[in-house]
Amino acid sequence: MIQNKKILVLGMARSGISIARFLSRFGNDITITDLKTQDEKILDEFAKLNIKVIITENQEELLDETFDLVIKNPAIRKDNKTVLKAKNLKIDVINEIEASYHFLPKNVKIIAITGSNGKTTTTMITYELLKYTSNRVHLAGNMGIPLSSIIDKIKDNDILVLEISDHQLCDMYNFKSDISVITNLSKVHLDFHNSYEEYKDIKKRIFNNHNEKSIAILNNNDKEVLELCKNIPSKKIFFSSIIKSDAYIKNNKIIYNGEEIISLNDIKIKGNHNYENIMIGIIISKMYGIKNDSIKDFLQKFNGVEHRLEYVKTINGIKFYNDSKSTNNKSTIIALDSFNDPIILIMGGLDRNIAFDEISSHLNNVKAIVCYGETKEKIFTFALENNKKCFVLNNLKEATKKAYEIASNNDIVLLSPACASWDQFPNFEIRGREFKNIIDNL
Repeated sequence: MIQNKKILVLGMARSGISIARFLSRFGNDITITDLKTQDEKILDEFAKLNIKVIITENQEELLDETFDLVIKNPAIRKDNKTVLKAKNLKIDVINEIEASYHFLPKNVKIIAITGSNGKTTTTMITYELLKYTSNRVHLAGNMGIPLSSIIDKIKDNDILVLEISDHQLCDMYNFKSDISVITNLSKVHLDFHNSYEEYKDIKKRIFNNHNEKSIAILNNNDKEVLELCKNIPSKKIFFSSIIKSDAYIKNNKIIYNGEEIISLNDIKIKGNHNYENIMIGIIISKMYGIKNDSIKDFLQKFNGVEHRLEYVKTINGIKFYNDSKSTNNKSTIIALDSFNDPIILIMGGLDRNIAFDEISSHLNNVKAIVCYGETKEKIFTFALENNKKCFVLNNLKEATKKAYEIASNNDIVLLSPACASWDQFPNFEIRGREFKNIIDNL
């Protein structure tokens, strides 16, 4: 329990606002700070809760040795001035999930899912499948639901499914799951971490405090996952779309523990990456007694997760797909490999000093690239190097209109940016919804 403490909450995004609101109930003296002006409703609410709100660019000046704890937004870097000052003052720095973990009821079963790609889809599949049982199951984490916002709903022996990002794992220490998953590993978020090795070590924290009774579900295709996890004490269960494993594909069917679970023909979402996400959900749901009929019923209806290869609509024979969640090369590669029809690819966003060369060998079906945002000139050069037509626009609206203009019947217009959204949008969700709004008005 965190009570009667003096706390600085660093960042007023969803998780910061939620944890400040929650911890105010336990006699804590809370100051919350951000760089940007906040909504008046939040300011009024926090004034009634005696939470001090300070908007300043000099946040490190707020911190002194009288504070007991700093709770920071996961997007804030470890070399942030306030974070460094806290550590110099020997003040613990944690995040919203770590803080919330200490308030969970007894015997809650925690399923924690991370990975470079696929973690949101895997989390949603797992959560929805578990709802087929009489078990009480809850969803929170990186998809935008702060754990602190649902704690009051969680009872003894409930199941909690969490999506956890590398940014969140940076500041988690006492947290322990019963089941942890790594979907895969690739070179992403290197602008946030000092190296790929550091990034992988952070991902390994999903197994923090595991013992031989804990379960690790691992990608048997991914050599880096296998190497990273070779010495963890957890019981290991493996999945693969390529090689025989605990869960794998044989004769166009997903097999788990030697049992045929479902035909690929009965699964609405397609692609090996999605089949692997589904295998993880099957492994976990079978542990909790889900019947094969329920698994099949769900997967026949499941359309995927919003902003992740989401079909939007067809206009004049042109299909539009929203893959705004693709904020790195690997995600865009997965999207490109999911289609056989000609593609007009929309790319662009925040420049995180990442080259796009990794995508080059996956452009066979790409007729043209339309780019916008901070990375537009870099993408233009990349397109020319790969002999692809490229159109440079200023924003997503202009880029989408241009893609529609140059597309033909049976083409696919695919928003798969390979970049973060933050140059023009607060997050990938708003970028994806804007894309869909633009399409609705074409």
